[in-house]
Amino acid sequence: MKTDDFDYELPLELIAQTPLSKRDDSKLLVLNKSNGDITHKKFSDICDYLTSNDVLVLNDTKVIPARLIGIKESTGAVIEILILKEMENNHFECLAKPAKRIHVGDIVSFGDGILKAKCISIGEEGIRIFEFLYSGILVEILDQLGEMPLPPYIHEKLENKDRYQTVYAANLGSAAAPTAGLHFTKELIEKIKNKGVEILYVTLHVGLGTFRPVSVDDVTKHKMHTEEYYMSSDVASKLNAAKVKGKRIVSVGTTTVRVLETIYSKYGCFKPCHDETNIFIYPGYCFKAVNALITNFHLPKSTLLMLVSAFSSKEIIINAYKEAIKNNYRFFSFGDSMFIC
Repeated sequence: MKTDDFDYELPLELIAQTPLSKRDDSKLLVLNKSNGDITHKKFSDICDYLTSNDVLVLNDTKVIPARLIGIKESTGAVIEILILKEMENNHFECLAKPAKRIHVGDIVSFGDGILKAKCISIGEEGIRIFEFLYSGILVEILDQLGEMPLPPYIHEKLENKDRYQTVYAANLGSAAAPTAGLHFTKELIEKIKNKGVEILYVTLHVGLGTFRPVSVDDVTKHKMHTEEYYMSSDVASKLNAAKVKGKRIVSVGTTTVRVLETIYSKYGCFKPCHDETNIFIYPGYCFKAVNALITNFHLPKSTLLMLVSAFSSKEIIINAYKEAIKNNYRFFSFGDSMFIC
């Protein structure tokens, strides 16, 4: 299986640069994962495809304003860092740019010294471990100094930080948004609940993998990143009960898929846990937990496109993408949505 098998041509004008004024006004491509049949809808119509026999599972992670631009104290060089993961003792795994300018012992100052980052170790592919030095509450400092870590294909300035958060974001820790959830409004969630759909939340903090392309020709040789996840005992119990009753488990986003499939593959059921996963799902994978998937349109040759291809087939997914392009769907983080069922 070659990485090039998951390539497709996308007109640049279809890469969404800004969110729509109303979240659930986005387009929704409904795809039958077995036969490839396609229906074009609006995301607000998702209610029509959910019933009281469904359990909707969402990722309630919250994005850190993790992009910081500062000055290297010893030289005055401009340095950008992107916080990827919190470690222990105020240590953070970050992407540094330009990384070659940052060595062990170097200090980067942000906001006239409100926050300082001291490099304590060097990793691969631009990774640096920094110790953060500050007074006060770090979350408040990041809100003041940090920018939302938008993907590099977005060139427009984000006017409202909240639009790169889901309306149900609760647990701070992500370096990127779980974008399938950006289409939901509070009103739409209430409407779904009123149909008798059970709504549950898990947490997966999106990390380095969002920014790392597949750089090998052979898909199976790709080294997958790890991401931290959490499932409560209450959610595990309700999901196990849903399985016993034969209910359909609908995952909102590939990040939620990673949590559900990791736990079910490891234990044969759902269990409360707080752990890390490096699960890599590509065609040939047998899904054990998820029955339907709400997701965005993903980058060519990405692990996310491989995951959704595994959920249906590469041929059906690529054909659906071509249909979406033909109908001027908006792609990637602020783009339109797909329901694979």
